[in-house]
Amino acid sequence: MISTEQILSTYQVIRPHIRRTPIIDVDPADVGIQAARLVLKLESLQHAGSFKARGAFTHLLTRPVPAAGVVAASGGNHGAAVAYAARKRRVPAKIFVPKVASAAKIRQISDYGADLVISGERYADALAASETWVAQSGALSIHAFDQEETLLGQGTVGLELEEQARDITTLLVAVGGGGLIAGIASWFQGRIKVVGVEPEQAPTLARALAAGRPVDAEAGGIAADSLAPRRVGELVFPLIQRHVNSTVLVTDDAIRDAQRLLWKSLRLVAEPGGAAALAALTSHRYQPAPNERVAVLICGGNTTAVNFDS
Repeated sequence: MISTEQILSTYQVIRPHIRRTPIIDVDPADVGIQAARLVLKLESLQHAGSFKARGAFTHLLTRPVPAAGVVAASGGNHGAAVAYAARKRRVPAKIFVPKVASAAKIRQISDYGADLVISGERYADALAASETWVAQSGALSIHAFDQEETLLGQGTVGLELEEQARDITTLLVAVGGGGLIAGIASWFQGRIKVVGVEPEQAPTLARALAAGRPVDAEAGGIAADSLAPRRVGELVFPLIQRHVNSTVLVTDDAIRDAQRLLWKSLRLVAEPGGAAALAALTSHRYQPAPNERVAVLICGGNTTAVNFDS
């Protein structure tokens, strides 16, 4: 189990290296829901464009880094975060990404100076290639979601949010491999309702909960570069079982609509995975009670320029 004390200790270590991302209050009526409060936590404004920087810095600041540097497999955001943190810490980084990774994220990783390798069709292929490199080189492996340091770093999102919006009763979080929601839920320890949101075409957590264990799931859809790792993590799954209340599935169309709404109403840019949690509200897959005080995590903003007004 991951404790709140561990997350607090981690936050004290990484705080000088990350942004304390802001929250913004939104009129619930503007997104067509009834709720007492709606708050967005903007991790899309984090270094490297997503919450992943928190886990990346946790690894680099708490583990010895060999001369071979660090290696990571990623759909894009984790790779960008590891590349960014490695550049700041002045250590070599080798990042494996699948062909499904977006052009924006591939360019971002390269711009941070990492050695970029495109390998396979999906995240699982890139992960296998990265594991081969670790065996050959002795580099430090930084897993995107299924390592304790990753979980502790991502859990600091919950710590910040609780300090910023102490009255919230519900939090909606997008789910890929599960590291983000497991870390955050481990911070809250049941003090609020935590709801996972997944694309219908990448239901990793829904499949695992139905089976009682992590199992392979579909890995497609508009958010495949950030929310489609094939299966939820072995380490994170028992944390999710213990601390996450429920999960809902959203369509690709709902995710696109949420992206457009963020731009039109707030002039905020979110990638598909970053907007998925909000899509649960705007598509009414999750319907809060009138007295609920809801927070939504906008977890990533790494996308190519899109005409959201079209």
